[in-house]
Amino acid sequence: MQRALSVSRTTGNKSTFPDWYQAVVREADMAEVSPVRGSMIIKPWGYGVWERIQQTLDRRIRESGHDNCYFPLFIPLSFFAKEAEHVEGFAKEMAVVTHHRLKNIDGKLAPDPDAKLEEPLIVRPTSETIIGDAFSRWVKSHRDLPLKINQWANVVRWEMRTRLFLRTSEFLWQEGHTAHADREDARKETLDILEMYREFAETVLALPVIAGEKPENERFPGADNTYSIEAMMQDGKALQAGTSHYLGTSFAHAQNIRFQNDEGQLEYCHTTSWGVSTRLIGGVIMTHGDDDGLRLPPAIAPRQVVIVPMLRDKPEDAEVLAFAEALVKDLNAQFALGEPVRALLDTRAQRSADKRWNWVRRGAPIIVELGPRDAASGQVTFMRRDALRDGDKVKSQAMARDEFVAAVPGLLAEIQQALYDEAKARLVANIRSDLTTFDQVADYFGALSDEEEEASAFRGWVRAPWSRPSGAALEAVEERLKALKLTLRNAPMDQPQTFGSCIFTGEPGVEEILIGRAY
Repeated sequence: MQRALSVSRTTGNKSTFPDWYQAVVREADMAEVSPVRGSMIIKPWGYGVWERIQQTLDRRIRESGHDNCYFPLFIPLSFFAKEAEHVEGFAKEMAVVTHHRLKNIDGKLAPDPDAKLEEPLIVRPTSETIIGDAFSRWVKSHRDLPLKINQWANVVRWEMRTRLFLRTSEFLWQEGHTAHADREDARKETLDILEMYREFAETVLALPVIAGEKPENERFPGADNTYSIEAMMQDGKALQAGTSHYLGTSFAHAQNIRFQNDEGQLEYCHTTSWGVSTRLIGGVIMTHGDDDGLRLPPAIAPRQVVIVPMLRDKPEDAEVLAFAEALVKDLNAQFALGEPVRALLDTRAQRSADKRWNWVRRGAPIIVELGPRDAASGQVTFMRRDALRDGDKVKSQAMARDEFVAAVPGLLAEIQQALYDEAKARLVANIRSDLTTFDQVADYFGALSDEEEEASAFRGWVRAPWSRPSGAALEAVEERLKALKLTLRNAPMDQPQTFGSCIFTGEPGVEEILIGRAY
C-alpha cells in the first residue's frame, strides 16, 4: 500500500510513534535540527503554522485587555537571586553570559580574560524577574492596576534530551504578566487565561484538552497555584499544552512591586504569569497526524486549499493555468472560519504526483488537482486531507467549479470539526475512572524501562480520587509514580460532588486527579 510517509505509527504490535513523529516533522518540511546542540531551525511551512497560532491567539490576548511589549533577552543574575524558589527551579537549565568580547589567543578565538562582565547575564529562561523589576517602577497607585502585558519572544532552557517542537534548548512562546490590587482579581485573571487557552486549543487547534490545577509538586517555581490544559496524544501520553500561574505576592515582595491603596497605605501587588509555546505544534502533529503525514486544522494551515495543475509541456497547459489562476482568485475572495480563504497555486517545476504527495505530507486541508479535462469541463477534482482514504484507497471528489468555490468555506469548517471530534472521541474513550487502588493503576500501566516506554503499547490516562497530600507524603507519591514512568497531570476543573478514597493514602478523597505518562 502506498503511503506518503516513510514511517508508520506502529509496526506489528510495536509502537514506532517516536520515529513516526520525527518523520512527520522532517517530511512535512516543518523543522530540522540546527548546528547548535538542542536547537532547531523552523522551516517556512512550520513557521507559517506558528504565525497562524500567533495571530489568532494574539487577537484574543489583546481583546482581553492586554498590551504587547518586549523585554531584554539578557537578565542580570542578581534579579534571579531575589527569588530563591524561582531560581532553584530553573538553575540547572540556565545559559549564562560571562564575557562581552572575544580575543585571538594562540591562534584561536576565546573569551577575552579582560572582558569579563561585572555581573553575569542569564539568557532569558522566563521573564518574571525582569518584568517584575519594571512593574516596581510602573506601579505606584491603585489607579495603575490592573497592569496587563504580554510579549512574544524566544527563551532558552538548556535541555539534555531534545525533540523538535516538544523540547528544545531554545523555543518561541508568548508570556503574559499581570499585576493586581488583590487576590480575587489576580485569581480571576489566572482562570480567565486558562479558559482562553482551553477555548483556543479546542476551536483553533482542534485539540481537546482538560483544564485543571497542577498538584503542589508540579507548580511553576515560586507560584501559589499553577493551572494547565492537558492534551492526549495518539500514543496515550499527555502533553501540557499551556499553563497559567497565580503567583501570589512572592514575586512582588522580591521585586518590591507595591501600590498605594485608596486609603494611602502601601500594599504588595498580586501577580500572574501564563504562556504557551511552539510545543503546541508538536501537540497538533501528535494529535492529528496519520500514516500519510500531517493533518492540519484549517484554522492554522498556512494554505487551506492548494491547487496542483497537471502540466505536460503541451499547448493546453495555458488553459489549465488560466483556469487554476481564476479559481485561486475566487477562492481567496471567500471567507471561512471568520477569515479570508488562504489558497495557493503550486506551479513548481515538479511532477504533479510528487507535488500532490508533498502537500498530503504537509497536511494541507484541501488538495485540488486540475488537468486539461477539468479545465475544459469546468470541473474541480479534490481530496480532503482529514478523510484521505477509504481503507487503503485514496479518495477524491469532483464538483462543478462554481459549486466548489461556494462549498469551500463549509468544507473547511467540516474538516476543522471532524479533526476535533476524532481527537475528542479518543480522549473520552481512554480515560479510565474505574481503578480504585494504586495496585490496579500499577497493573494497568506496568513498569517500563526507558527503551520500553518508547515502544510501549497504548495506555491512556487514569482519573482517580486523591487526598491532595503534601510534603513527605507527596514525595512518596512521586516516587511510586516515577517507578512506573507516571506523573500527576492536573485535577480537572469539573469535579464530582463526592469522592472515593485516595488511591495513594487511603484517606478520604478531596478531588479527582489525572495520572498518565507524559512528554
